[in-house]
Amino acid sequence: MTAGLQVAIGQHSDKGRKEANQDFHGACVPDEPRLSAKGVAAAVADGISSSDVAHIASETAVKSFLEDYYCTSEAWSVKKSCQRVLAATNSWLHAQTRRSRYRDDMDRGYVCTLSALVIKSTTAHLFHVGDARIYRVRGRAVEQLTEDHRQWVAGDRSYLARALGVDHHVEIDYQSLHVEPGDVFVLATDGVYEHVGTAFLAATVGNGDGDLDTAARALVHEALDRGSGDNLTVQILRVDALPEPAAADVHRRLTDLPFPPEPDARAVLDGYEIVRPLHASSRSRVYLAVDRETGARVALKTPASDIRNDPRALERFLMEEWIARRINSPHVLKPFEKTRENRYLYVVMELIEGTTLTQWMKDHPKPDVEKVRAIIEQIGKGLRAFHRQEMLHQDIRPDNILIDDTGTARIIDFGSVRVAGITETARADDGEILGTEQYTAPEYFLGEGGSSRSDLFSLATIAYQMLTGSLPYGTRVPQCRTRAARNKLKYTSVRRYNRDCPAWIDGALRKALHPDPAKRHDEVSEFLFDLHNPRREFISETRPPLIERDPELFWKGTSLVLAVIVAILAILLLNQAPS
Repeated sequence: MTAGLQVAIGQHSDKGRKEANQDFHGACVPDEPRLSAKGVAAAVADGISSSDVAHIASETAVKSFLEDYYCTSEAWSVKKSCQRVLAATNSWLHAQTRRSRYRDDMDRGYVCTLSALVIKSTTAHLFHVGDARIYRVRGRAVEQLTEDHRQWVAGDRSYLARALGVDHHVEIDYQSLHVEPGDVFVLATDGVYEHVGTAFLAATVGNGDGDLDTAARALVHEALDRGSGDNLTVQILRVDALPEPAAADVHRRLTDLPFPPEPDARAVLDGYEIVRPLHASSRSRVYLAVDRETGARVALKTPASDIRNDPRALERFLMEEWIARRINSPHVLKPFEKTRENRYLYVVMELIEGTTLTQWMKDHPKPDVEKVRAIIEQIGKGLRAFHRQEMLHQDIRPDNILIDDTGTARIIDFGSVRVAGITETARADDGEILGTEQYTAPEYFLGEGGSSRSDLFSLATIAYQMLTGSLPYGTRVPQCRTRAARNKLKYTSVRRYNRDCPAWIDGALRKALHPDPAKRHDEVSEFLFDLHNPRREFISETRPPLIERDPELFWKGTSLVLAVIVAILAILLLNQAPS
């Protein structure tokens, strides 16, 4: 039996002479098959001392790296997976600073350094931004593998030239190198390495089979004894065994997974027995399948043959599982926990027994306001889970919402999601509209890109359709390719179709569906609040005409006015008649 990857890990962190510890560290050694597919990961982050929230940044950076890396597609390389994860994390941190009181002072915002190591098969992959360091120790030889991103001004004055969260874009240093059994990797923050010499480092960790936690504590104590005034963190990873070269060939094949064969009923794909097709589109095929190992019923999704030669479409397909694993909401579809390696390109999701919102609307052509509000609130909560992760869904429509037997609504498709910080999906490719046109906000057709307010427009469109059976602007939105055309869009009151809809709900929809995104609600949560709480301005703005509020009074009034006019005309005619 060939040996797999085996490592030992030791770590220690101390606040030192400071009041709080702004460092954070972590490591993950997963079980098979993930160990072979993704490897072992470790990371150390150091929050900048000028910021009171830097400890949040460093904790977020490490946790996001370790959690999100293992959620990425096995078809991606380690480099691609980690770079995407770090880009998304950087974007999230930068966005948190922009929303905080520190938006004008990045030195007090959500900023940190990060050095991370992934060992997969017989290769070590290093990712680095800032001034935490990674060393490799072989015997008594110590090699610094990372370069500090620190700019020296004069004497002992310096500043970080690069860090996570400083800007919307970050440049991450990357390198890969061959690993041998017995290699020891040391990740350390500046509070340690500025006060510990390489000779002491080699003597402490180069003993081969020594206890690594003890070695990490020894390095921290040495730095404190030598006057370190900073936080101190050390993480040590020793490679005890590596896979045989034959196993490494399997790992390399994971980066080039083939398309699965077109499955028929009862066909078996990597242990999943196909029962029947559930859905088909130009981008994917979804099948009901049974996991033979556990008996669980799942939804197995394969890429459609139409996108076989479309790299961008394939990228979006491969992003779906990672996106699903990053979202934690009862109103968003969850991935199925896999226990086997993929031999083909596909994703496995939980199976939801229910119906699409499209079918639900056909079955309930005139739902009451309360039912509509309950479903829209659930979809909105799912959308908020995307937005909290700096993601835009971009294709909220009835076909992408499932209502299960308990009445719970879930967002089920992630093929158009935009993840902030990831270049490949930062905007619609070559002007392509990724969402369904009838539910897409006008700004996309102007080439302006989207925001959370664009997802809000789609959500409000669904609410309007549920209440009226119609779209708020008909089919005119996709035709608006100029601002002048967009400004001609006129909202039609819900109450024209549905007299039972309160005026203030109509007002909330009018605002959420405004053609100009700047005039919509800032957040989905504000719209949901307005659906439950009457706002005075909406009542006055959307007060229906008298003929709608009280038809009997309207016609009585009209008859009275006409009677008066007739009487006046009769008097005038009598006065003009010859005597």
